[in-house]
Amino acid sequence: MSELRQDPIHRHWVVVAPEVAPRLEPVRAEPPPGAAGSCPFCPGNERATPPEVLSLRAEPSGSGPWCVRVVPNRVPALRVERDLHGSAKGVHRRLDGLGAHEVVVESPDHEATLADMTDTQVGRVMEAWQSRQRDLFEDRRLAHVLVYKNHGAQAGARLAHPHSQILAMPVTPAAVATRMGHALDRYRDHGRCVFCDLLEQELHDGSRIVHSDPHFVVLCPYASRVPFELLVMPRRHGPAFTQATPDEITALARILRDALHRLDAGLGNPPYNLVLHTGPNPQALAPTVTPGPDLDASWHWHLEILPRLLPIGGFEWASGGSVNPTPPEDAAAFLRGLSPQATPCT
Repeated sequence: MSELRQDPIHRHWVVVAPEVAPRLEPVRAEPPPGAAGSCPFCPGNERATPPEVLSLRAEPSGSGPWCVRVVPNRVPALRVERDLHGSAKGVHRRLDGLGAHEVVVESPDHEATLADMTDTQVGRVMEAWQSRQRDLFEDRRLAHVLVYKNHGAQAGARLAHPHSQILAMPVTPAAVATRMGHALDRYRDHGRCVFCDLLEQELHDGSRIVHSDPHFVVLCPYASRVPFELLVMPRRHGPAFTQATPDEITALARILRDALHRLDAGLGNPPYNLVLHTGPNPQALAPTVTPGPDLDASWHWHLEILPRLLPIGGFEWASGGSVNPTPPEDAAAFLRGLSPQATPCT
């Protein structure tokens, strides 16, 4: 029987309706066009990209071939060379296209995925994300830094080589600011972080937990927007990913690989979007969300993984909610029962 569920963090409403589509067929991630020989991200083709802003090498000494590169996007959505200028006319506001748009080349291997990389390699990707966020936050014109990954053409990837993207903006995106506002309101009303309360409740219930370790918990959210949506949350409260310790980065790499292996094993390498949600720049000149002790106490950085198994339709665009035919309890039980090393279904 269908029901409406409200997410405690986003506050959106989701229709959980198993009778709409009781069984989902596997949807494989289709690789975007581009062969390894002509790929600008493959070793030997480094001149095909703008000069790198970060390179992590295979050897601890910093020598040897690169294992992760970060380069400016060749066609950036926003440019750091712009100024923080804007204007308003009536109800309309505008800002110059200030920001930074970077690509994290996650591996020299053209065919690799985060799921089949080593824990060490995924950890280096996390290190690159963290390093670039720290560096971009030194620019006080930038209010927020988004990190996201599109896996598969259906999820928006345009190149086959494994990569993620970083987009720094002079404003905090409205969806993120709204979410932070909800968390801040609840903290001021109850004196507690809604994410910490959510973790405590979900661990006590257990039905939506997929996997956990001393550092992180992977769960299917109570009001999952899409089938098999996953939330990866640190147990230790902290507003910013930049504050994650080296031990937490190592643990995050391991548990993220486990989660993606389970999706591969159960759903056959599905397309997905991965998003890292972190706090705003604490020293931004024009913050959309005002940094401070209350925000630090109320916001809890986390990762979201959203498999792209169903199209987005009119109801989603009109309501801001969604219809999910797979109850998160069923999704979590299914993924819990899989070995992360199982052979993907065909």
